[in-house]
Amino acid sequence: MSSVDIVIAPRTRDLGGFTVGRVLPFAKRRMVGPFIFFDEMGPADFAPGTGIDVRPHPHIGLATVTYLFDGEIRHRDDLGFDQVIRPGDVNWMTAGRGIVHSERTDAAARQSGQTMHGIQSWVALPESDAECAPSFHHHPKETLPLINRNGAAMRLIAGEAFGETSPVKTYSPIFYLGVEAEAGADIPLPDYEERALYVLSGNVAIEDEDYGPGKMVVFTPGAAPGIKTTTPSRLMLLGGAPLGKRLIWWNLVASSRARIDQAKEDWRASAEAGFKDSAFSLPPGETEFIPLPED
Repeated sequence: MSSVDIVIAPRTRDLGGFTVGRVLPFAKRRMVGPFIFFDEMGPADFAPGTGIDVRPHPHIGLATVTYLFDGEIRHRDDLGFDQVIRPGDVNWMTAGRGIVHSERTDAAARQSGQTMHGIQSWVALPESDAECAPSFHHHPKETLPLINRNGAAMRLIAGEAFGETSPVKTYSPIFYLGVEAEAGADIPLPDYEERALYVLSGNVAIEDEDYGPGKMVVFTPGAAPGIKTTTPSRLMLLGGAPLGKRLIWWNLVASSRARIDQAKEDWRASAEAGFKDSAFSLPPGETEFIPLPED
């Protein structure tokens, strides 16, 4: 039996001024552990005077995880948090019953221009926590455990792996590692039911097959694959315990269509009310928002 269950290549999406490679959800593989959404942002070069402007929009039923390799993004949310994230840091935003945030290029980076490259992922929440109070936490790079194994330096972004625990608060068994590896490094996998590897740069060999940039390799449960880099490589390792079926529509995640429909109506009604005394509100200082898409 092969240790590789499926290989997923990103599909290009235009987010208004920059493109992303969307890996999850995929038609034949909706989730890996609790990971329900995985985008590679860039690499993209922004000329002076340009930048990212993702207007305020809502989330429910998930946690967003932003992790950068180059550039910076300013996060604002309706809880009042205003945080610039830089390479190696983690922004973990738990939407729970509902949160609104924007993602923009800050004034200084916009003036000078920048290269942007990173991963935006969403982690579905267990049903018992899907309606929890929303929250936001920023974790500087220096607070995240660094694990060195077999020629690979692995930064533990979230969860538990190899005897280490990230300070990021999570809601179900999960692991998420950013890996910088030398050529010829042996890449270990933590012991979880569902696991995947994503190649950002370089090349890895798995069972005599080579996988280059832009490939997510999802492993068969229980497999013990031999993974070796053949060039200096940057990888992401991710996975955890499965949560069961989830529905995803736009920025909304839930276990029932009724809950998504309610969130859609709440966003529509909040916009019509000017976000005054409504289910959703805008982050302080923001006046724009993304309207509810057509079905």
